[in-house]
Amino acid sequence: MTATIEAHGLEKNYGKNRALDGFDLVAEPGQVLAVLGPNGAGKTTFVRALATLLRLDAGTLRVFGHDVRRDPVRVRGLLGLAGQFAAVEPAMTGRENLEMVARLYGQDRRTARASAQRVLEQLGLAEAGDRLARTYSGGMRRRLDLGASLVGRPRLLLLDEPTTGLDPRSRIELWDAIRALVEAGTDVLLTTQYLDEADRLAHRLVIVDHGRTIADGTPSELKRRAGGNVVDVHTHRREHLAAIAAALGRIDGRRAQIDEATRRVTIGVDGSGEDLLAALRSLDAAGVEIDDVALRQPTLDEVFLALTGHPTADERIAA
Repeated sequence: MTATIEAHGLEKNYGKNRALDGFDLVAEPGQVLAVLGPNGAGKTTFVRALATLLRLDAGTLRVFGHDVRRDPVRVRGLLGLAGQFAAVEPAMTGRENLEMVARLYGQDRRTARASAQRVLEQLGLAEAGDRLARTYSGGMRRRLDLGASLVGRPRLLLLDEPTTGLDPRSRIELWDAIRALVEAGTDVLLTTQYLDEADRLAHRLVIVDHGRTIADGTPSELKRRAGGNVVDVHTHRREHLAAIAAALGRIDGRRAQIDEATRRVTIGVDGSGEDLLAALRSLDAAGVEIDDVALRQPTLDEVFLALTGHPTADERIAA
C-alpha cells in the first residue's frame, strides 16, 4: 500500500537558520499523524513544503507516491490545508465562504452549492450556514476554516496547529470534527505544541526537535520509551517541595522535578508498586506534609523532556 506521506532527508535553510535538518517521516493511510515539537522545531516549514508553498534545499518528499517537487500540481489536488488562524471572510455567510472556495477549486455554481451544504452538515454548521461569519464563535470560525479545506474533497488534510487560540470547549469541538473526518476516510497530518491534543487525536506521533525527527511511534510506545512510571506527589505546603524532591531522589538516585505552580513533585521510576511504597516510606521519614501521591504513566510532556532535555515550551525562531 502506498504511504500517504514519505519524507526522507529533508533540508531547508533560512539564511543561517536550518529549519529542517535531515527530517524523516512516513505517514500510513487511515491515520492521524501528529508532528509534535516546540516553536522553531520545523513543523510549519514541513507543512509548507508538503503544500508546495516552498522549495526544499535537499531530500525527497512524496504524497501518495507523487513527488512534491516534480509534480506539484498533482500534489496540490490531493491536499487540503488549514493554517494556524481562521482565514474566513467575516462579511460573508458561512455558506458563501465555502461556495467561494469551491468556485476557486474550479467547481461550477451548482456543484459549489452542493459542496458547501455537504461540508456545513459534516462540521455541524448547517443551522448557522446563512449567518454572517462575523457572528460565529472562535470555534465555529475554525470549523468553517476547516470546511474551506474540505470542499475539494482532499485525500490528505494538513492541519497546522489548528486549535491555536481556542478556548477548551472549542478545542474539543474541533477534535470531534477531526475524528469524524478520519472515520469518513480523510487522512490527517496535524502539527501541534499541545501534547494532550496529540495524545487524544493521533494514531502515531513524530517528535521533532531542531529540524530532525527524534522519535516516532504510538503515544503508548513513546511513553514507554520515557522509562517506566512516574511517582507524582502533591502538597499544599510550598516550603516542603524541596524536601519532597530530596526524599524521592533517595529512591534510586534520580533527580525529581519540582513544579512550583502546581506544587507537585515528580520522579521517574523503573518498577511499579514497590517504588510507590518506597516513595511513601521516604516521604514519611522526611516528615513532610502531602495531599496525595500516585503512580502513573508518564505524560507526553515528560516524554518530550526525557527525549530532548527541554520542555515543549522552549522558544526559538519560528519555523
